[in-house]
Amino acid sequence: MPAIIPSLKKAAADALLAKYSLTVSPSEVVVQPTRKEFEGDFTLVMFPFTKYKIGSPDQIGEAIGGYLLENFAGVTGFNLVKGFLNLSLSAVFWVDFLAEALDQEDYFSTQIGKGQKVVVEYPSPNTNKPLHLGHMRNIVLGYSLTRLLKANGFDVSATCLFNDRGTNISKSMYAWKLFGEGETPASSGRKGDKIVGDAYVQFSKLLKSQVEELMAGGMTKEEADKQAPANQAIQEITLQWEAGDPEVRDLWKTMNGWVYEAFEDTFKQLGVSFDRYYYESEVYLRGKETIEEGLKKGVFYQTEDGSVMADLTDAGLDHKQMLRSNGTSLYITQDLAVAEEKYKEFAMDRSIYVVGNEQDYHFKVLFEVLKRLEVSYSDGLFHLSYGMVNLPTGKMKSREGTTVEADDLLEDLIADVKAQTQEKGKTEGMDESELNALYHTLALGALKFFLVKVDPKKPMVFDPLESIDIQGHTGPFVQYTFARISSLQNLGAGLPAFGKHLQLGEPVHELERVLLQSLVRYPEILTEAGLNYNPALIANFAYDLAKDYNRFYQEVKIVKADNPEVAAYRLALTRMVRRALDASMTLLGIPLPKRM
Repeated sequence: MPAIIPSLKKAAADALLAKYSLTVSPSEVVVQPTRKEFEGDFTLVMFPFTKYKIGSPDQIGEAIGGYLLENFAGVTGFNLVKGFLNLSLSAVFWVDFLAEALDQEDYFSTQIGKGQKVVVEYPSPNTNKPLHLGHMRNIVLGYSLTRLLKANGFDVSATCLFNDRGTNISKSMYAWKLFGEGETPASSGRKGDKIVGDAYVQFSKLLKSQVEELMAGGMTKEEADKQAPANQAIQEITLQWEAGDPEVRDLWKTMNGWVYEAFEDTFKQLGVSFDRYYYESEVYLRGKETIEEGLKKGVFYQTEDGSVMADLTDAGLDHKQMLRSNGTSLYITQDLAVAEEKYKEFAMDRSIYVVGNEQDYHFKVLFEVLKRLEVSYSDGLFHLSYGMVNLPTGKMKSREGTTVEADDLLEDLIADVKAQTQEKGKTEGMDESELNALYHTLALGALKFFLVKVDPKKPMVFDPLESIDIQGHTGPFVQYTFARISSLQNLGAGLPAFGKHLQLGEPVHELERVLLQSLVRYPEILTEAGLNYNPALIANFAYDLAKDYNRFYQEVKIVKADNPEVAAYRLALTRMVRRALDASMTLLGIPLPKRM
């Protein structure tokens, strides 16, 4: 019973076979909730069947509608509106659906991915700066994607690659030695990622001043970049690191240790964990071996200056550098190695990289190179490319120190939520520890929901004040609705037990129908969100369901309905909405308070 939409699709296919001797797949049948201005619960679209030349849309609709009226239990009537077949379902049908759905433990999951292994890599940060707002979108998308895939039956492993070596890390090391004055997390009480990030900004300022001075002396920008003492020092440090210089390696290990500890604290605050960490420093040599193998196979070629290149022009790409002329590796070097390590460890059917769209070209190159290397897993590679996130004030820049750091952002949101909650005066009966937990829960809901509600492919602007608006298209609005519903859970004393036997004695209310239609569609939305790697579909489902329930709560008597059977049914509907909100927000990693 709960699988109403698949049942309707199959019934419509059966009708075409019975009435026209026409065999069509149920997947060709389009079923959608009936629009509010028309009578009915679900609408079947007739236009796709006109290609079979069996009649006009309305003629086909009459035939299918008549068949369903006679053969599909629960259909009480139908009407046609210009090729759209609107079906009305009985109150008994809806009661039976709700009773079965409430008893079905796996209603909010599917098995479409059963037997398939997926690896999701995110957020893959550099260890030369703190996690910032851009990383937050990555983390929210990556975490939600792993939950979505698991809910659809996939065997999912979450991995994180630390880009912990190379020129960017060398920049922070160099600047810390020049300007850091020996500061450590222990000596200053500051998180290590902030100390390392400050050094990175200081390096950029130093380099900029050196380049400007050299250009003033007559050099071009390109010449000045090459000749700047800071850049030459970085080249030397990077070579020393790869040569295993003890002093360089010790400082690198120390500063990365600060960052790992700081990142782990941020991950914990966000409720995120990983099945496996990879480190560029541990795999880059294997990447070099892969490139050597590619040279022997003719996949790559070497230039006069010693650089190793890949000619990808026949694939619409360019000549891509795989190793620098001095033998040092690039991001793509270690990406080749990590791809191989993942397959050795997980034997995945699909490997998903959650990375911003600024790296679209990089992943086209990576996937093309792996294809040419003839690895067995090349067909299962996918780049979940997402749009950049900015603030209302504009684009953030790490080198200029204008990014919004994740820890600061969450701390500010907690303060804003606290001020808003206290202003509304709705904290009676909660002690300080409960209130602090509530503020953190609402701040996480605000941050995560706002970042995930937009289609991943689209760029977005994160507005902190808008994100905490309890009346807006926000996480706190859904959280508030959940808390409101939770307050009704113990109010059913004295009402009849809800089950299939219940007789409403009146038609389903229009606002109930809207909620039921949404609940019916949940498995379909979950499947679509999982197959399209789009958590925004779940976020917006949760928001729409919460909005519709609030209207239902305001306009319809629930526990105090005149008919006790109706009251029992409405409480059961409320429980199912609560389960749907819980399932949806859990997929997004958003905690739900039982009281607010």
